[in-house]
Amino acid sequence: MTPSTLLKTSVSTLSRGAAGVAGGLALYFALTGQPALAQEAAPAAARPAIQGDGPALWVVKDADSTLYLFGTVHVLRPTTGWASDRVNAAFDSADEVWFEISDPNNQAAIMPLVQQYGLAPDKPLSSLLTAEEIADLDAAARTVGMTAAQLDPMRPWLAGLTLSVAPLVKAGYDPQSGVELALKARAEAAGKPIKAFETIDKQIRILATMEEPLQLEFIRQTLEDFDDAVQTLDDMVDAWSRGDMAELDRVVVEDMQQEAPGVYKAILVDRNADWANQIETLMQGSGTAFIAVGAAHLAGEDSVQAMLTQRGVTVERLND
Repeated sequence: MTPSTLLKTSVSTLSRGAAGVAGGLALYFALTGQPALAQEAAPAAARPAIQGDGPALWVVKDADSTLYLFGTVHVLRPTTGWASDRVNAAFDSADEVWFEISDPNNQAAIMPLVQQYGLAPDKPLSSLLTAEEIADLDAAARTVGMTAAQLDPMRPWLAGLTLSVAPLVKAGYDPQSGVELALKARAEAAGKPIKAFETIDKQIRILATMEEPLQLEFIRQTLEDFDDAVQTLDDMVDAWSRGDMAELDRVVVEDMQQEAPGVYKAILVDRNADWANQIETLMQGSGTAFIAVGAAHLAGEDSVQAMLTQRGVTVERLND
């Protein structure tokens, strides 16, 4: 594979994964950073039915510790069911709840970081893209109620992520229906402590520190894939909601692993290894914890569970 092909497949993977692999990195602050795109939380309604056995759940145990591992999707349609009896029982039994970041909906914390890492008015997109690309950007933006002029002060990575997310919101995907925000609200209502593996600053910098050529290819690939974004997420959510980890691995993880190994290492492998370290530390204590992280981190041969297993930790998938 030539360097140019690798670059293209790398950014294609990022574009397709904005709501999956990079969901914790992108969707929270892309949506929060564009309040006009965000939807109001829907009124409480009957819990949607799950498909089959519902999303997968794993458990790690020793003599005095029980840790549940649950893969999430950061934005969902309100009609997507995921809260199975198995998941609810595990969550209710937990003394504390762990997420990728502790407060994904905190605009006060996120907005300064978006401004710091995502805006460059002295080097606008119009100075980096061709006139034809700006026209394509404007056409895509207008389908979701924006314009190229609104995106112009953004660095390419943020503009690309904003455009990756916007059609999903228009299609009915809603961060307020995402798993993390629902579980966070339940944890707060139950008085459960909320912990996090990472900070939002770290997550943002993973994308913000991409070199400019990669950022520009990212936004170009986002424009190329714009019309397929909803179908891509639909396929991922369908696999996740049925607990089909092999299909989730195929849809989300395999392409990144094979075609964009550098991106795969930065977004999945390195972070999974760090989280496995933190889970091992948790096991040295006692009590019960419910861990909810992006579903792609629990899929494939470099998943958190696989890394724990390699270290001699027994990880069991639970079934009703």
